[in-house]
Amino acid sequence: MARVSTLSGTRVPAGPRENAVVGIPSLAGASFSNRIVRWQESHGRNSLPWQNTRDPYRVWLSEIMLQQTQVATVLDYYTRFLQRFPAVADLAAAEPDEVLGLWSGLGYYSRARNLHRCAQDVVRLHGGEFPRTAALLQTLPGIGPSTAAAIASFCFSERVAILDGNVKRVLTRVTAFAGDLSSSAQERALWEVATSLLPRRNLAEAMPRYTQGVMDLGATICTTRQPSCLLCPVQGMCRGLAGGAPEIYPVKTRKLKRSAQSLSLLWAEKADGSVWLERRPSPGIWGGLYCFPVFSSEDALLDMLPMPWRARLTAVQPFVHVLTHKDLRLSPMVLALSAREAKSKGLPGEGAWFSPAEWQGLGLPAPIRRLLEQRLG
Repeated sequence: MARVSTLSGTRVPAGPRENAVVGIPSLAGASFSNRIVRWQESHGRNSLPWQNTRDPYRVWLSEIMLQQTQVATVLDYYTRFLQRFPAVADLAAAEPDEVLGLWSGLGYYSRARNLHRCAQDVVRLHGGEFPRTAALLQTLPGIGPSTAAAIASFCFSERVAILDGNVKRVLTRVTAFAGDLSSSAQERALWEVATSLLPRRNLAEAMPRYTQGVMDLGATICTTRQPSCLLCPVQGMCRGLAGGAPEIYPVKTRKLKRSAQSLSLLWAEKADGSVWLERRPSPGIWGGLYCFPVFSSEDALLDMLPMPWRARLTAVQPFVHVLTHKDLRLSPMVLALSAREAKSKGLPGEGAWFSPAEWQGLGLPAPIRRLLEQRLG
């Protein structure tokens, strides 16, 4: 037998404790949101640097940085960004290379490019003030529905739902939402569920607290594996728990296939520590960042160099750099050049020489920065 979730309209597999579903309180009223609000106030995360503020610039910056990135990783980057760009106008006026340089190591570099463009649009189109509704916020570069909702909820108390990974996990479990979230129609259905559970009263205080609370619950209690259900403030109304298997939610069947790629890197350097870097084309791997010249193979690299230089190449131990859906096998080849040789036309691409003081401020791919820093250290 299978049952139909009253909120999602989707069919839910019967679990070993199917009968326990009877008598679970309705989620559609204020009970769910009230419990989340009360729990967040006493047990949620309340000391992160982007919390306890209604400054949309700071909330926006944290939301963009936290996409696909752990909180512990973001903390230092967030602090450095605010020290250098304390307001959206400061970020808008910055050079793209400086923005990418501060972002270097966070990955997903399109976020940094969109961050810069978004700041410029806020200044140019909105007089330096972020729009106050989720609908208008989504017209800005790099701001999707969930990020827009987070800003509007935290800063302007708009009654609008977020749906990041943590929230999806909480809501699909508590409602036993069995729709496959690889389907856009099911994703939209879950948005409707999320909206139905939002607070309805005292929105000025309740919306920021609820939004933070449902994210905190997913991050700390309702985790992907081995959720701490006994500590959950809504365990009594959780249909996933009542069914005996909350871990089966959320359902998402489509998986992106991992791929692998081998690349050779030309690491040309001078005695003073300067290195030859070129800007990567965008879009593409490391688009917009400065990098060693990249080749599809060692033979392709050799073909681009004058014959006398080829025998002087020194291979660095190849290593694998893991991207979200691709493994890069990187094989750097070091070429030491004299100052006179460096002035010749033998190096490939439209690059330039950068001293250690210069390249440290550039936007570099994480593995390239790591190689150069190891050389310095």
